[in-house]
Amino acid sequence: MAKEIVGYLRLQLKGGSATPGAPIAPAFGSKGLSQHMMEFCKQFNAQTQNQAGKILPVVVTIYADKTIDFKIKSEPASLAILKMAGIQKGSSKPNQEKVGKISRNDLIKIAQDKMADLNALTLEAAAKIIAGTAHTLGVEVVD
Repeated sequence: MAKEIVGYLRLQLKGGSATPGAPIAPAFGSKGLSQHMMEFCKQFNAQTQNQAGKILPVVVTIYADKTIDFKIKSEPASLAILKMAGIQKGSSKPNQEKVGKISRNDLIKIAQDKMADLNALTLEAAAKIIAGTAHTLGVEVVD
């Protein structure tokens, strides 16, 4: 029989550098999970040591018996696009002002990395989703 799920925590942490301080302590403490903080930090850091410095979304599943399980997702598409374009932030007027460019190959590389987290059946569909994100950031996709 499966465990009963009572909630989720969604956090964004830097890979390989989770500490039992903010933002983990307030999130875990509010759910009564303080006893799991150190073990979570150790496991997260071990699993993400090769992705040090990247911001990674984490979904922590909380069960009725106060145990936890977590899944690490890939880097947000917007951050990956900004890195590829070599810019700090997106445009405040994306339809009027373009702030950077990325190639179609860069777009496909991001789509391949995000494929597991996207609601797309093909790589081409995933690339269209990433292209939409680039458009909203004011980043132009060039061939």
